[in-house]
Amino acid sequence: MKRFLVAALSLMLLLVAGCGSEPEPQTKDAKLSKLTIGLMPDTDSMPFIIAAERGYFAEEGVEVELVPFKSAMERDAALQSGNLDGAVSDLLAVIFARSGGFSVHATSYTDGNYNLVAGGTVGISSAADLGGKEIAISRNTIIEYVTDEILTVNGMGEQDVSKVVIPQIPVRLEMLQSGNLAAAVLPEPMASVAVASGSRYITGSGDLGINPGVIVFTDSSIKDKGQSIRAMYRAYDKAVKYLNNTPRADYIDLVMEKSGFPAPARDALELRPYRPAGLPAEKDVEEAARWVKSKDLAGDYRYDDLVSKLLSEAK
Repeated sequence: MKRFLVAALSLMLLLVAGCGSEPEPQTKDAKLSKLTIGLMPDTDSMPFIIAAERGYFAEEGVEVELVPFKSAMERDAALQSGNLDGAVSDLLAVIFARSGGFSVHATSYTDGNYNLVAGGTVGISSAADLGGKEIAISRNTIIEYVTDEILTVNGMGEQDVSKVVIPQIPVRLEMLQSGNLAAAVLPEPMASVAVASGSRYITGSGDLGINPGVIVFTDSSIKDKGQSIRAMYRAYDKAVKYLNNTPRADYIDLVMEKSGFPAPARDALELRPYRPAGLPAEKDVEEAARWVKSKDLAGDYRYDDLVSKLLSEAK
């Protein structure tokens, strides 16, 4: 009888422990959760497009829905409303989101450039000529950050120019091309399109050695869909390898069809090699956080506040 009671008690304890345990995270053999990712009309989105169209996501067993946006404001609204798991974004957006109480982290860097281009007939041949001129930007974004860094390097501040806020990237490009703006800061390939149509390249994030572009995910997606995100990155790296080793002519028509790039980008687009996914550099994170604090837009943020180490774990 005593042995029966001990056995029964042991069984009850096991059942209670089982009921109170946490749900198991996704395992590699389990069906992976779907990811919904927001894209911008820039070259950072190209590995995602290639991964989707060449079947790399499917090879890794993860369904990924890609949602295009024309402005950072629209993308961030979708992310914060729960309509996206992640997005092609930037460190500034991560800081602003966290400052506003929304839990996101950067999971990797991206390789896009953000360039200052000027109208071909406005007399701007270098950054030193920007004084008193209008520069089109999107407020409190990577675009304004790069603009301010350009001004600082050239001994100027925002009081020396007139910032014109135009959130939508295609509209910014169109107004520059039509002569309604002296200059604009644009991502690629929009900057190359502007140059091909008569504008002049002045300088950009690549010249400054800054790289604030990132891929972000919500904290809930990182927690609940970690294996899906790792599978996505395996597919992303396959797409990077493809882009770096394939003649441009083999994929440019596909990219033009899926990206929302303007037609002139087909010939104007110039790509530098993409890097496999990796964690953002501490220098890039620190400089972005410093800029935000200097403008009294948010408080102090450190690297671990903004960057998830998910990618440093086994993919």
